[in-house]
Formats: sequence, C-alpha cells, structure tokens
Amino acid sequence: MNGEPEYAQEFVDVDGGRLGVQIYPEPAGVPDAPVVVIWPAMGVRARYYRPFAAALRAAGLAVVVADLRGTGASTPAPSRADRHGYAELADDVGAVLAALKPRLDGRTRLLLGHSLGGQAALLHLALHGDDEVDGLALIAVGIPYWRTYPGRRGLGVLPYTQGIAATAALLGVWPGWGFGGRQARGVIRDWAYTARTGRFPRLEGTDTAAAVHAVRTPVLAVSVDDDQFTPHETVDHLCAKLAAAPVTRERYTVAQAGTTVDHFTWVRASVPLARRIAGFAGDLPPR
Repeated sequence: MNGEPEYAQEFVDVDGGRLGVQIYPEPAGVPDAPVVVIWPAMGVRARYYRPFAAALRAAGLAVVVADLRGTGASTPAPSRADRHGYAELADDVGAVLAALKPRLDGRTRLLLGHSLGGQAALLHLALHGDDEVDGLALIAVGIPYWRTYPGRRGLGVLPYTQGIAATAALLGVWPGWGFGGRQARGVIRDWAYTARTGRFPRLEGTDTAAAVHAVRTPVLAVSVDDDQFTPHETVDHLCAKLAAAPVTRERYTVAQAGTTVDHFTWVRASVPLARRIAGFAGDLPPR
C-alpha cells in the first residue's frame, strides 16, 4: 500500500473480553473522508477483508474492520463458559463506535456488515438508536429463514440449522465442524432461531421485530450471485422488515464482478462494489 502500514491493530475493551479493531490509513488526497466500519461474517477474521479494504480506500473511504467477539484478534475464545449471543454482538458495535468517536466526529460514518456482521450492525441500530451513523450497507445479509430458500433447498436448511443448534446446546459450544468456525452457543442459538422462525429473537427484553421496523437509517442491501448461504430471497425477506428505512436493494452480479462470486469470494473481486458503496456514502446527507 505505497509503503504505508497495512493497518494499525487496536483493541476495544468490552465486558468479558476485548475486540480487535483494524484501522487502515486514510485514503490519499481525501480530507475528512467518509468512514466505513466493517463487521465480518460468522467465523471470518477481519484480515480476510484486506482486498475489500484496499478497494474501499481506493474509492475514497476511510476503513475500519472489527473482529467479531471470539474471532480473530477478539476475545474471549468461544467455550462452554461463554454464552454471548446476538445481544452482545449488537452491544459490541456500539462499543467500537464509541471508541472511534474522535475519528468519526464531523464525518459521514457508515456501518457495513457482511452476513452475521450485518445482522449485528442492524440490531445495534434497532436496539440502541440509529443516530450514531449515517448509513448502513448490508452485503450478503439476510435472515436464513428456511421457507425463503428457492426450490427444495429450504427442506434441508431447517434440519441443518437446528441440528447445529442442538449440537451447540449439547456440547456447550459449537466446535465449527464444517460451518461458521468455533462459536458461542448463544450465537448459534439466536442464528438457528432466525432460520426456524424468519425473525430475530427478543433481545434485552426488546421486541426486535418492532425495533427493526422503526429503524430509519438509509440502507444499501446487496445480495451476491451464487451465494450458497444467503440467496437473494433471504435478503429480500430481511429488507421487507425495514419498513421505515429508505432501502436501496441491489444485486452484485458475476458480470459486475468480472468473475465467479459467492458468499465469501466476492471480497476478492470487490472493486466495483466498493465504488458503489462509496457512491452510496457520498449521497448521504452531510452530518
């Protein structure tokens, strides 16, 4: 990156652990650039998003990537003693935003979530208010409701997700056997609930369905061609719950990427998508 450090590794303390946060250098020649804070997919380390971060910086955005609790540089490692779920993931988004406040003040700020990271970002806005950020970008973020999967796929999604949840409950932790990496049983419990019911569970005593319904932050929701975990229909299902938010719904196609893409590999072919996100950020009302 032109001799600059790839990123600076920082940490944010949270109850029971700390979150690894990667701060990339400011984009060259763009004073007070909009800041995008990226939240990864389940079991995916923040370092995986290096190509995407480079594309976003080239498009004129300042970039921060946070490791989800228990993944990458974030602690604690999932174990039988760790029971965190979606509520804690949503709280973690707020903790990182608070720690970044000196960098964010006066600048357009955008939360960007991939898969589980997008759910956490949305739930933070729903549970804690949406005035901290100016926009929300959701990449391959849906609700994995088994009835929304095309064809016969849903018939396999239901026993698959509930079997993972049952295993996590029995063992006290999900070992990561072929899916999602090692995860706290609370995360798997809440994820399996969304797959079974098509809605988020109640969190912190809050009706999350009503809270999501009330979010007003502008949203760019992008599904990815050939996504094996989050097909277009699951993203549509989530977007239908964002009744109060202005939602721009788009697809990232093989033709746009210039290569095959899926739930994960879009990161390595993300230059056109990064430009679209920069355009979305530039269209947001100035803070």
